[in-house]
Amino acid sequence: MISGEPKIYSSSEHGRRHFCSECGTGLFHVNASMLPGIIDIQSATYDDPDAVPPTVHIQVAERLRWMEHAHELPTFEHYPPQP
Repeated sequence: MISGEPKIYSSSEHGRRHFCSECGTGLFHVNASMLPGIIDIQSATYDDPDAVPPTVHIQVAERLRWMEHAHELPTFEHYPPQP
């Protein structure tokens, strides 16, 4: 967001999700009850996401089992080759 105020959605009793009021992009999440003093910023919204590399995996209790090995899947610069 370059200007303006974000829209706020109360996603739970204490959780608040903030979105761009123009395009709907998620910006950040706060929950003073679960994460006092922490603002969870959506990394895709950084000007330079590489400047803040991840250091941990969180919220893994409910992740799909195959996500544990997703980093081992083949990768493509853009799209996979077409048959």
